[in-house]
Amino acid sequence: MTLPSPRVLTNGRVITLDDNSRICQSVGIVGRRIVALGRMEHVQGVVGHDCEVIDLGGRAVIPGLIDTHAHMDREGLKSIGPSLSGCRNIADVLERVEAAARAAAPGEWIVTMPAGEPPYYWDDVSSLAERRLPNRREIDRVSARNPVYIRPIWGYWRNAPNPERMVSAANSLALAESGLTSRTVMPARTIMPEIDPETGELSGVFVETGATPIVELLLLGNGSRFTAAQRRDGVLRAMHAYNALGTTGVYEGHGVSSEVFRAYRACHPTPGLTVRVRMTQSPAWGVVGDADAAAMISQWAYFAGGLGDPMLSLNGLYVDHRFGPDDLVRGRAAPYTGWAGYHYDSSLPRPRLKQALIAAARNDIQCVASSAEILDLLEEVDREVPLAGRRWVLQHIGTLSQARCEIAARLGLVVAPLSIRHIYKEGRAADAPDTNDFVPLARLTDMGVRLTLASDNAPPSLFHSIWHAVARRDRFGHPVPPDHEKLTREQALRAATVNGAYLTFEERDRGTLEVGKLADLAVLSDDPLTCPEERLPEIRSLLTIVDGRIVHRSAGPDGVSIG
Repeated sequence: MTLPSPRVLTNGRVITLDDNSRICQSVGIVGRRIVALGRMEHVQGVVGHDCEVIDLGGRAVIPGLIDTHAHMDREGLKSIGPSLSGCRNIADVLERVEAAARAAAPGEWIVTMPAGEPPYYWDDVSSLAERRLPNRREIDRVSARNPVYIRPIWGYWRNAPNPERMVSAANSLALAESGLTSRTVMPARTIMPEIDPETGELSGVFVETGATPIVELLLLGNGSRFTAAQRRDGVLRAMHAYNALGTTGVYEGHGVSSEVFRAYRACHPTPGLTVRVRMTQSPAWGVVGDADAAAMISQWAYFAGGLGDPMLSLNGLYVDHRFGPDDLVRGRAAPYTGWAGYHYDSSLPRPRLKQALIAAARNDIQCVASSAEILDLLEEVDREVPLAGRRWVLQHIGTLSQARCEIAARLGLVVAPLSIRHIYKEGRAADAPDTNDFVPLARLTDMGVRLTLASDNAPPSLFHSIWHAVARRDRFGHPVPPDHEKLTREQALRAATVNGAYLTFEERDRGTLEVGKLADLAVLSDDPLTCPEERLPEIRSLLTIVDGRIVHRSAGPDGVSIG
């Protein structure tokens, strides 16, 4: 790939986040790396006068954000099917389906997004006046030639209290092509197909409990599935969306399935990635059955220990000991994984998991877990193979006691709290018994634990997560105690940049703006260190540079573009 021309970004507020928290006026870039920082005269003297000069107009510049639990590929899938956003009743839904049917070839599947408003779909079907989806007969009237399926929500978009209720609907052609009748045995008790009382046949409406749908995974055949081409094109769209929010790197800590990894490989090196992607493997233990887990880990070590290049790599292993309801049922859809992008059967019973973790440590494989319950097990592993310095990751945390914080610090874990879920979506009543242990960001920071921030793609902006850490307010605007667990703005910004690079062992190359480091940076619509607190989640990037290349440019609130 041809190296970009030398350039100088000047007349800005360059927030370097180096050890001295230096803020300067200009940054010089040659090729892929930063070669100078400081005043314009100095920087241009280093870069040379025959270079592109970009006037920042006083805008703030930060190191590119690193999202450590991104699920970035999902963002590009959301625009594949017709949206039902804005639909207020069944007539509106049918109008959208009819419009899609007019544009489709006969026999082509029409698969819509769920009812309700993205990105959270708080109300889902209850947002419609009738509080239900249209049934097969109603959909048939507007689409007699095309199979139609109205997707359920992906339950983790809203993290509603259990049991989650997901509703989807299919027309007669979709049911027929999928071979579904009232006599079809459902693969799980969590699926409740509605029966038409007049005919005794399926009404086309399916109700599921849980947070992860099964109907569209297993019952609708290939018609409702994302194709390999859709996943590839979705990755390209997703990267542009994340670049527009100042994100230049992601870490897929939940692990990825083979189909997601293939989608990224299909984009790299041509047409090229615009986000640095670091992945962990999502193991499909259901495929190997009762095989020796430790032996399998040792065999995987050649790639789980690191495979890839500066833009795309697979390094590490997602681990879990919790078996969700019907996870093995969902795993039968493999290699297809739907919205998840990870294998559903990625958990092991505790004794087998312990042996797998010991093998991973001995083979220098970084592991990522999503439950504080695993800390006791990690202590046992540490007695066999010391974990300090391995930078294993604990993500998704909500409540974490003082004792468990101490374990995380002692083992040298990197902690990636999911603030979008626990602080913003769920919040916490002030009189809850474990309030003092709820998302203890400041406590962990004070103990020397490296905190990172994550979006979980709900929404994809890390500035939401920065705001959660700084303001600690839920979606209704209520304070989320304890107040003393707030981070300062600089601490939150470091969690979203410096510590993300530390997690992936890349602190020498990225995470701060310093001479010799990669030119991954974002020019912002607002200054995250000084803007009013309520504006933090609205910050966007006006200019994003990755590997020295401009990958995103847009106008600011004043209508003026940078450069």
